[in-house]
Amino acid sequence: MKGLSQMAESRQKLDIVAPFFNEAQSASAFAALLDRLEEAVSSRFGMAVHKILVDDGSRDDGAGRFSQALSGSWEIVRLSRNFGKEVAVLAGLDQSRGDMVLIMDSDLQHSMDISLQMIAELVEHPDIDVVYAQNDRREASWRRSQLAKLFYSLINSSQRFDIPENAGDFRVMRGTVARALTSLRDKRRFNKGLFAWAGFRQKAIPYSPENRASGTSKWSRLNLLAFSLEGFTSFSVIPLRIISLSGMLAALAGVLYGAKVFFEVMFYGIAVPGYPSLMVAVVLLGGLNLTLLGLIGEYVWVTLSESKDRPVYIVRDVVRSDFSDGAPGASRG
Repeated sequence: MKGLSQMAESRQKLDIVAPFFNEAQSASAFAALLDRLEEAVSSRFGMAVHKILVDDGSRDDGAGRFSQALSGSWEIVRLSRNFGKEVAVLAGLDQSRGDMVLIMDSDLQHSMDISLQMIAELVEHPDIDVVYAQNDRREASWRRSQLAKLFYSLINSSQRFDIPENAGDFRVMRGTVARALTSLRDKRRFNKGLFAWAGFRQKAIPYSPENRASGTSKWSRLNLLAFSLEGFTSFSVIPLRIISLSGMLAALAGVLYGAKVFFEVMFYGIAVPGYPSLMVAVVLLGGLNLTLLGLIGEYVWVTLSESKDRPVYIVRDVVRSDFSDGAPGASRG
């Protein structure tokens, strides 16, 4: 019995971190996927699996449904309110103690095959620290794909690190990387940037997301726009430089226009158009000033949020299975 216990303790462990928000309808299907994934990981790689689900303030009975459907070793971290997916991922990483950590969504868009492929890459290549799935966006419209390219081109300019295009939270990493990421306690979180900023040796695997099992995406166009602005204010000064350059160009245009008016009055006697030209100048410069003030306000708000030093999240409670080891420090925010 002692030998079996030592063998069980010596097995490498894989933690699966999966945040969810109002996913009660897909609880049974996702729990079944986790069971199949656990069986495959155990048979192919000989690793024990521990599931860490984070309830990001769901208003349905998602936590109850998952607690009934899950099997094996698992725990559900229930946050006190909705803090956002980026924070929920951090809460899951805070709970993890495994040798490897897999982050995936609970809406069944992240497939078991890609998960196993990423784990295999990490197992077979000791020199790699992180393997992430890169969305090939085959179904995205031309306009959306071009906007995404523009976003990554701007945010990666003048950086010492590059944020991979179309790479999200779907990734597997070594435990040392997960522990390093938990030390980054940004209040306004942009995980794409934090994963890239942390560094380590990373490898991309292309994938196409599966169809959602139920419900609709929580990311509206307005949310995506706000999320993009979050990324810029957290990792780039480019917006400020663009506005500054626009102001310089507007000033140059004003000088050139003034020279043109002076030349026409002095040499051709053309009357200076008063009201229209004045209104154009006022509207142009006023719009630039308001845009710059609003952008500066965004950066100031990020600074203010960080300086308050509130906890990133608050845990309401943690529900564990009988097979969970209940590691200490589980409610750290």
